[in-house]
Amino acid sequence: MDNLIDWNDFAKVDIRVGKIIVVNDFPEARKPAYILTIDFGKLGIRKTSAQITNYKKEELLNRGIAAVVNFPAKQIGSIMSEVLVLGGVEEDGTVRLLKPDPDCELGSRVE
Repeated sequence: MDNLIDWNDFAKVDIRVGKIIVVNDFPEARKPAYILTIDFGKLGIRKTSAQITNYKKEELLNRGIAAVVNFPAKQIGSIMSEVLVLGGVEEDGTVRLLKPDPDCELGSRVE
């Protein structure tokens, strides 16, 4: 592999367990997306935009997720995106969210 990293590179990425507590439509987005409000326990509540409209809103509500929390905030349309929700991207571009164990504490670091 040409793009190998070492442990120190990986350790810089802060991936945490969260729970989606609000899902709103994002009609201003260029590509179909939702605005997610995510609870990260002791790390607090964060918002993001996610192009995961292959899920119904009710499927996302109260769902556990994994997200990168140490990217700089980025303005996306009318919201400030504070985290990057992680998922597997299939060949056709469909995103399948990573799902932590239901007993995992909110805010836990993923390693």
